[in-house]
Amino acid sequence: MARMGDVLAGFHAAWEFESDSVLIRFERGIRTPKLFQALGERRIPLEAISAVTLTPGKRGTVVLRAVPRPGADPLMEAAAGQLKEGCDPYRLVLPADRETLAEYYADELRGQLTADEEPAERFLVKPPEGPLSFKAYDGKATFDGRTVSFRWFWTGASSAKWKAGDQSFPVSALCGVEWRSPEVLEGHLRLLRRDPAPAHPAQADQDPAAVVFGLGYGPVHESLPFAAAVLAATRSASPAPAVAAPAPHRDPADIADRIRHLGELHEAGLVTDEEFSVKKAELLAQL
Repeated sequence: MARMGDVLAGFHAAWEFESDSVLIRFERGIRTPKLFQALGERRIPLEAISAVTLTPGKRGTVVLRAVPRPGADPLMEAAAGQLKEGCDPYRLVLPADRETLAEYYADELRGQLTADEEPAERFLVKPPEGPLSFKAYDGKATFDGRTVSFRWFWTGASSAKWKAGDQSFPVSALCGVEWRSPEVLEGHLRLLRRDPAPAHPAQADQDPAAVVFGLGYGPVHESLPFAAAVLAATRSASPAPAVAAPAPHRDPADIADRIRHLGELHEAGLVTDEEFSVKKAELLAQL
């Protein structure tokens, strides 16, 4: 029988078996997927695992995988099946000559599992800790555990987002997130608001409640843990009416750049005279 504290080491990670959980420690190295490095380590309660599999891998390897129970892990819920196989944190890849040992631990784990494939009523795996932030193509997203904020970049944000201004969303006003991998077209992170919520534009680049990704912007190892942390916070927060946060004081140089860009939008006919005047006044008020 596997003893508490037994460790099974594979490529990029090692699993430590405990009485009620599996502690996954990810390696840090050039060849280790950046998502694993960002996660560091994760403790997976046995009740968050619905099954264990052992299958042949590529190039003389075998793959031990714990199948996460639906609804148990905010990271996997946010990913919604979009992670590439090599970035799946529930896979442990081992040399084929360790197959017998891997089968032993797989059998031991199966014997301890009590969960089935029914969705968990709450998250059982701890979400990534904040504060978190990342740069998207059109803005910077930050999360302090209570509020998600989007600050638009004048070089990338659409005129619709500039008109709406920088955004702040308390988690109590949110009901979830929509993460679309930056490794596919139209990758983005969209915040889903509680009812009654305004209808959001179909295109994320027009939605003030979303940031869009691009080449080098919003990479998986930054944007997915961010999405998971926000998702977990929305599940534990009590619904409450969204309250607009007071406008923070900005760097004068930053305000000047924003007014300059607003003027360019105005000259191009993308902003009306009235919109230009109102938005300019809002920016000046932040000084």
